[in-house]
Amino acid sequence: QLQLVESGGGLVQPGGSLRLSCVASAFSLNARAVGWFRQAPGKEREAVSCINSNGDDTDYPDSMKGRFTISRDNAKNTVILQMNSLKPEDTAVYYCAARTNSWCFSPPREGDFESWGQGTQVTVST
Repeated sequence: QLQLVESGGGLVQPGGSLRLSCVASAFSLNARAVGWFRQAPGKEREAVSCINSNGDDTDYPDSMKGRFTISRDNAKNTVILQMNSLKPEDTAVYYCAARTNSWCFSPPREGDFESWGQGTQVTVST
């Protein structure tokens, strides 16, 4: 199974930015779509974004469009989630996930992703 490791989480004030990274080990992400999901305390996990294998197609829920940007560097086997204008309601554990196929469903569906990281905590607070 693909090993994914997220990093870049932390504590940030409202309006601030964070850059999350997802790195794969042992296997290449190049042919796989990669998604970001998040889970806040007491809530179900929800999709944040998805990027196809080529990086030329991305998907975001409406609530995150314009604030979050997903990108990938296949040479580095890495997917990035840039988060701007963060709000307290963005507080959650953020997970990256990879699927065997190269495309993203719209919206991304949790059950379509086979490999998951352990998550990184993002806290938006004063």
